[in-house]
Amino acid sequence: MERMCRLARVSRAGFYRWLEKLHGVQRDAQMETKLRSAMQQIITQHRRRYGYRRVTAELQHQGFQVNGKRVLRMMQEDNLLVLRQRKFVVTTQARHGLKVYPNLARRMELTGINQLWVADITYVRLLTEFIYLAVVLDVFSRKVVGWALGRNLTRELTLAALQLALARRQPPPGLVHHSDRGVQYACSDYVQLLQQHQAVMSMSRAGNPYDNAFCESLIKTLKQEEIDLSQYRDFDHALTNIGSFIEDYYNRYRLHSALGYHSPEEFERALPAAPAFGVCRAASMSFLGHGEIYQCYGEQSQDCSPTHSLDESPAGYSWAGCSPAEPACASPAAEIIQRRVPFE
Repeated sequence: MERMCRLARVSRAGFYRWLEKLHGVQRDAQMETKLRSAMQQIITQHRRRYGYRRVTAELQHQGFQVNGKRVLRMMQEDNLLVLRQRKFVVTTQARHGLKVYPNLARRMELTGINQLWVADITYVRLLTEFIYLAVVLDVFSRKVVGWALGRNLTRELTLAALQLALARRQPPPGLVHHSDRGVQYACSDYVQLLQQHQAVMSMSRAGNPYDNAFCESLIKTLKQEEIDLSQYRDFDHALTNIGSFIEDYYNRYRLHSALGYHSPEEFERALPAAPAFGVCRAASMSFLGHGEIYQCYGEQSQDCSPTHSLDESPAGYSWAGCSPAEPACASPAAEIIQRRVPFE
């Protein structure tokens, strides 16, 4: 619009005044009152969890012609800005002698659901104790596919969240599961459960929470929009409220900026049906030239060679995999890590 006005040698303000007069648009007191009423209803309905961007998107979904700057100004005038509390606290226990796995997630280019799951744990403060929440998130749709709440920070907590996710989604072989290096994710029971479903392990680098940014962002949302705004009486009260937030609000109703301001379930419903085998493009990964990420985790295959040559550009080595294209809900990672890549 700015370029069009510059070419026509008119100001943008003058153009909009002409447009409003042409279409009879009048920002009178009645329209202002109606807009404020709708805005306040949205903010109240979401318990002041929404910032001005999501409020703007929701108003636009309801048919209002309004931009973010106007909504922000109105929210400031009415003292309806979103509430924010408490800083991030590190709770990962990564000092153990268990095997850790290379970071595959940060180089993946996703094309569908069930290609990359990320997992993490956070704490919840009650009046007399701490309890712990484990979550599993599908990165492509930002949907929480598994979660569990427990009184102890043990492997049973993360296993319960993973088992729920596997039972709900039934992912195909090749799923990449990414987490931090905590002992709850590196323990043998957790690794064996993933291996039974032919999933691939991936872990963040030591002391780098940005490698698991998708799950950290989810936990931040849980903290700021539910946990830090509530006073839970006991474990059962926390279980009911957190479960309702995840299942009934976050997955089904809350607008997500990364999904074009749609909820995760709405985004998944809009995805096209999975086509026949070999038709669609699976997720791809590109790797930096570090030897550790080419470790062989199984028997080396002798009857298959890469169909894509290694990219020797400064961006590093990359390929899409050795096997034929798989459905959008599958990942070629299982094929990639089972082959040792020779270096010249």
